Amino acid sequence: MSGEKKRKILNFIIRFWIIYFAMIGIVFLIFFGISQGWFGDMPSFEELENPERNLASEVYSSDDYMLGTYYIENRSDIHFRNLPPHLVQALLATEDIRFRDHAGVDVKALGRVIFGLVSGNYSGGGSTLTQQLAKNLFPRGNLNKWQLVGRKLKEWVTAIKLEKNYSKEEIMAMYLNTVSFGHHAYGIKSAAMTFFNKSVDSLNLQESALLVGVVNAPTWYSPVRNPERAFNRRNLVLGQMLKYEFINDSVYDTVSSIPIDMSHFNVQDHTSGMARYFREYLRAEMKEWCKHHFRPDGTPYNLYKDGLKIYTTIDSRMQRYAEEAMHEHLGLDLQPAFYKHWEGYTWAPFVFEKDVIEKEVEKLLLRAMHRSERYRKMNSAGIPADSIELSFNTPYEMAVFSWNGPIDTLMTPMDSIRYYKHILQSGLLSMEPNTGAVKAYVGGVDYQYFKFDHATQSRRQVGSTFKPFLYTLAMQEGEFSPCYKVANIQYTVDLPTGEIWAPRNSSTTNIGEMVTLKWALANSNNWISAFLMRKYSPLSVIRMARNMGVKSSIDPVPSIALGSCDLSLYEMVGAMNTFSSKGMYVKPLFITRIEDKNGNVIESFVPERKEAMSEETAYLMLELMKGVVESGTGIRLRLTYGYNNPVAGKTGTTQNQSDGWFMGIVPQLTTGIWTGCEDRSAHFRTITLGQGANMALPIWALYMQKVYDDPSLNYSKGDFEKPLKELSFELDCDKYDSDENPVEEDIDIIEF
Repeated sequence: MSGEKKRKILNFIIRFWIIYFAMIGIVFLIFFGISQGWFGDMPSFEELENPERNLASEVYSSDDYMLGTYYIENRSDIHFRNLPPHLVQALLATEDIRFRDHAGVDVKALGRVIFGLVSGNYSGGGSTLTQQLAKNLFPRGNLNKWQLVGRKLKEWVTAIKLEKNYSKEEIMAMYLNTVSFGHHAYGIKSAAMTFFNKSVDSLNLQESALLVGVVNAPTWYSPVRNPERAFNRRNLVLGQMLKYEFINDSVYDTVSSIPIDMSHFNVQDHTSGMARYFREYLRAEMKEWCKHHFRPDGTPYNLYKDGLKIYTTIDSRMQRYAEEAMHEHLGLDLQPAFYKHWEGYTWAPFVFEKDVIEKEVEKLLLRAMHRSERYRKMNSAGIPADSIELSFNTPYEMAVFSWNGPIDTLMTPMDSIRYYKHILQSGLLSMEPNTGAVKAYVGGVDYQYFKFDHATQSRRQVGSTFKPFLYTLAMQEGEFSPCYKVANIQYTVDLPTGEIWAPRNSSTTNIGEMVTLKWALANSNNWISAFLMRKYSPLSVIRMARNMGVKSSIDPVPSIALGSCDLSLYEMVGAMNTFSSKGMYVKPLFITRIEDKNGNVIESFVPERKEAMSEETAYLMLELMKGVVESGTGIRLRLTYGYNNPVAGKTGTTQNQSDGWFMGIVPQLTTGIWTGCEDRSAHFRTITLGQGANMALPIWALYMQKVYDDPSLNYSKGDFEKPLKELSFELDCDKYDSDENPVEEDIDIIEF
């Protein structure tokens, strides 16, 4: 070997060791600098254990279905055990195949990066999954290049700390919980629901590959915005899985040819999904709850950040059946009938006196304009009144509600207000008698377009559904029984003003004959209600309603016996439920327990109970209300829908058919429905179409059909349980009205 060649080799060896020790020295100084805070504070173990992340609070049904979330970032955590194997394999093959072999920093990958930078042949990044997790847990923010270098080195140290304190499985789950998938989906759990409406453990191979591919650039590879790029990216992930032998050629060829299916894509927000009105009601309740419950550090819980798990009484199957029943009756039957009923009328669907109708409709629409969100925003911005009015009369492109889906149209905001006045609204509440558990809650027809909740917010005139309060008082006092007979004649009540209250009947059946109280309630007879009001004062009836859970203001006047007061559906269902809960008022229950993000129970809930009446009185009322379905205003349950099992019910129809009600009670479930327009002046013009038996009862019938047809719910068609104490009254009354035509409701409720 020549001397020149030896000298070159010696110089190379010397340079190698100089660079080697220099690199060691630089690394030592860097890590020493990090430990001394030269590049800012390092995250402590406590911070690693509890990073500052916004975790969505989750709402679960009683059958363990996630109804929705409350969030700033729609992020929910999941455990490694819930990750399907092909999802884990796709992630490893694409992001970090040596994940199980390194301790947070992949030296081989770093060498590849350095070689690529020197040679110009860059072939991939050097960040491990753990380093990416460190970056996600502690975001970089806006940094200059030197700060970025320091931050990168800190991420190395943080990655090593993570590897020291967590298992590989925990790190992988933490990574998938922190990444963004776009479309407001943070973490794999939210992404699975948003993209495929699935739980993570239900993801198939192609769905897993797609989600892993999306992570790299959520907008660029979005299967919604850029389906072709997403398709190619998904197949690249599948190619990586093939390369590392997680799948074989046959699986790759089959799966890579499957088109991307985004038919279940749905951005998870409070205006979409199931039980939207309930979730909004629950949001208000939980925000109040958070004010009075505190985290271990002494600060109040935050509904949008703390990852609470809220377990509710709602059953997702029953909720779906309730929403379907409302859609079927209103969308397919009642709303088309309403349109046809008003076809060709200039001032449809409003009913006013002829000489004032134009002025009254204009006033009504103007009030609606002032209540609109558009008006509030423009008025708050200081826009002049005439400019606002011009805006409301200028056509815009908009999507409006219809039962067949949104309609894209060109319409003025004022015309849209008039259009929405035609839409029939409804509310449904269904609860179990003894537990108080609310199993279905429908506050309206579509939360996206109609935010007002007709289950708990709305108070409407209740009509004849109030009569059971009066009859309960009569049964409780012991003077009357279901078979007690009264002359069917007009009765009057003297008023303190010197006037006389004498309600009318619309029915001419059995006038002047002796009829039972069961017949009278079944046929919603107003004269017999007046007879009972002669016996009991309005205040005593109100006290009975209070015992049964009614809180709203009620004027102490005789006409309350016929339903002149305004009550909520929530109050009515809770009150009627006392009959099937053996005389106990059970306050409707919505939440069973609340847990923190780690699964620790913060609070559990049980229903509030109080005795409203005797068990015997409650049973007598059930017998009375059975007559409504057997032969009275609710007979179409038998004639049209084939219900032959014991059902206690009460229909209700208010003046001018503005409100239609039906309360239906079976041994295991109490359900109430209200139906009507937003404005009381908008309604059917005839009682045949506008009575509760036509507007509300069919929703109950369709809902209960679906409930009974689902064997997993285990609701029987048995009879109500008799009291242990033997009753001294005869319950097998004489035959009632045998007319098989549906009986119409009496609605003259406040006439003197």
